[in-house]
Amino acid sequence: MSGSGIREQMGVQGARVRALAVLRVRSRALAVALLPAAVAVVLLVGGATGRLGGGGWDIARWAVTGFALVVLLLAGAVAAVVARARPALSPTVPVTEKAAPDLYRLVRDLAERLDVPAPSAIALTPDCDSWLEDRTHPAHAEALSRTDSDPYTHPRALSGFGGDGGRRRAARRIPAAPVLVIGSPFLWWMRVAELRAVLAPVVAGTGPSAHPDIAAARRFVRGLDAAVAVASRPGLGPIRRMALGFVGRVAKLLLRACGEHAALMERGVAAAASERAQAVDYGLRIVAQEQVGLAYAGWDRLLTRVALPAWRMGRWPSRLDAGVVSALTELSRRDRLAEGFASRLGERPACDLLEEPGVVDEAASLLAARLFHGGPAEAGPDWSPVDWQQYPEEVVDRKWRTEAARLHRVLDAMGVRRSADPAGSALSPGPTLERVIDHLSRHDAGTGGPTGIDGPAGSSGSTTAGGGGSSGTGAGTGHTAGTAGTAGISGTGEASEAGDALAAGLSAEMAREEAAAAPAARAEAASDALALWGTDPLPLFPLQPPRSGRELLADHVTAMVCCSAVDTAGATPGLDWLDGPALLIDGERRADLGGRVLSLVEGGDAEPLRSWLTALGVRAEKPVRLV
Repeated sequence: MSGSGIREQMGVQGARVRALAVLRVRSRALAVALLPAAVAVVLLVGGATGRLGGGGWDIARWAVTGFALVVLLLAGAVAAVVARARPALSPTVPVTEKAAPDLYRLVRDLAERLDVPAPSAIALTPDCDSWLEDRTHPAHAEALSRTDSDPYTHPRALSGFGGDGGRRRAARRIPAAPVLVIGSPFLWWMRVAELRAVLAPVVAGTGPSAHPDIAAARRFVRGLDAAVAVASRPGLGPIRRMALGFVGRVAKLLLRACGEHAALMERGVAAAASERAQAVDYGLRIVAQEQVGLAYAGWDRLLTRVALPAWRMGRWPSRLDAGVVSALTELSRRDRLAEGFASRLGERPACDLLEEPGVVDEAASLLAARLFHGGPAEAGPDWSPVDWQQYPEEVVDRKWRTEAARLHRVLDAMGVRRSADPAGSALSPGPTLERVIDHLSRHDAGTGGPTGIDGPAGSSGSTTAGGGGSSGTGAGTGHTAGTAGTAGISGTGEASEAGDALAAGLSAEMAREEAAAAPAARAEAASDALALWGTDPLPLFPLQPPRSGRELLADHVTAMVCCSAVDTAGATPGLDWLDGPALLIDGERRADLGGRVLSLVEGGDAEPLRSWLTALGVRAEKPVRLV
């Protein structure tokens, strides 16, 4: 036997030893539960034969028997919850053999080369990862007879099985081998040979998974984990919470007892699978791992910079996996370390293994929106797909105008008047960029800068800055005369205060909008749930942490600048595959706007932005169209 084979056997044996340790925890728990019953049986038999008679023995006999019954009832309740609690299934897109015969053939050939059982089915996940998922828990068979609608968590749909959904037949349809879950970005970016090399160590894991001891240990651990999840689910009544609380504490105790053994078992399984896969495309696997890292980077940028703005507007890009190819190609073009990767595009992509890549891409894109943003399960009036060709007009332009409209609503609520028309004394009739710049760059009258503020009667500090009681009309009575340095410091502090107030107003406005949309989102999550013990909505994995007020303000000011550039200077909205919404002037992206906006938002310095607007011919005093 070769050195690789020896290491593989050692890994399997180590995993089996740890699996037996996990099963010993289960056996000890069972022994503890049965011990009072065994003592009660001895006392009852002794009393029946007359060997343990008398008053003291009678009292002990009935006390131990009662205690044994209570313990058996509690143990039975714990066992029932562990057996019936459905372990979490990863939300995936089903891929039947009819929809991807070449992909199934590739996986079967790979399993044959590795001399391991082939996976029972294939599913896709909207993430850059691949794994084996065991769906053999008995509760999954019961779920088949109760729920036939959700393809993302339905074992039968993932396996491509048919039938009448009866519980007995469903139990027989549960596959013995695990399901192979493949990251959908891999199919579109990787070539066929690279995908086979990446999947080799994953498919090799079906060998150890078929070992009875390892499979039993995994089922026990997953059952305990599911029982803990059931016990900690919110919304339970007081009696049920008390009963399931006891079950949860017992399950946590058992998990702590076998947790280390389970972790070492999985480590041994992974080591054995890796050793077995050494003989299959080992050299190509090293190269393919570079593509895995590149896919992670491009997929993350595509989701956070491109998909997230559309999701927030009720639109979901329907070809995310096709978009990741464009994003990664652009990343390869910009990153000199990634030079040469784009030349791979001449080879056959792995998505050619699917019969209808567009249909699968759309399903994976919708699932990505559900997982990372919490959108509905189906398209509707307020949740519709968008093609990449329509993205600039229907997402970018609408995003800018929505944010610009929100910015002016907050300015109106703060009492900030519209900016004056330079051609006359009349105020501009519509929302203008000049109004925003004037407010954020507001200086003391001693510096000669207009404030553009007309505070409401009786307000003492909401529309004026500093402690001098300036009326906001530009009169020089707000502060005493001082040096130029003192005036500059005063102006900077005043602008900072104006920016803070506007940022707070934007944060409050967005919080109100999100609160208004929350009831509909909760209703959608409830209707989307699959429940054996209650309502368990899909997990939500936010892509970004909440934005600060200053970040919101910078985004809204940028949007207002872009709206003004589009309406007065002939600019157009565009899409950058790595940075998301982009402003195009003469067909070229302008990436030099962000720093100038930050100078205005953070320090109240409007000169860099004004110079940029003047150079491009943007008329800041002209009203813009809002939504």
